[in-house]
Amino acid sequence: QAQLVESGGGLVQTGGSLRLSCAAPRRTFSNNAVGWFRRAPGKEREFVAAIDWRGTSTYYADSAKGRFTISRDNAKNIVYLQMDSLKPEDTADYYCASALSSAIATTSGAYRYWGRGTQVSVSS
Repeated sequence: QAQLVESGGGLVQTGGSLRLSCAAPRRTFSNNAVGWFRRAPGKEREFVAAIDWRGTSTYYADSAKGRFTISRDNAKNIVYLQMDSLKPEDTADYYCASALSSAIATTSGAYRYWGRGTQVSVSS
């Protein structure tokens, strides 16, 4: 089973920044789109951002547009989520996932492998 490992979460004040990382074996990332999802306390998991396998196309949830940036380094098999201008409503567990295909997808059913998550807390 592929292992995706997220890191970079933590506690930050409103307006602050964090950069999440998602590392995985080469076979998991090499030809697959990768997405970030989050689950806030008491809420369902929601899509945040995704990037295609080449790293040339990205897509964001409305809540992330203009504040978050997803990128990938295929040589290192790492996908990043740069989060700026953080708000208390961004508080959640953040998960990365490897898609079933090379194309971007926004629904969790399109993703095969998932990490265990990293916690992000934004204080007001």
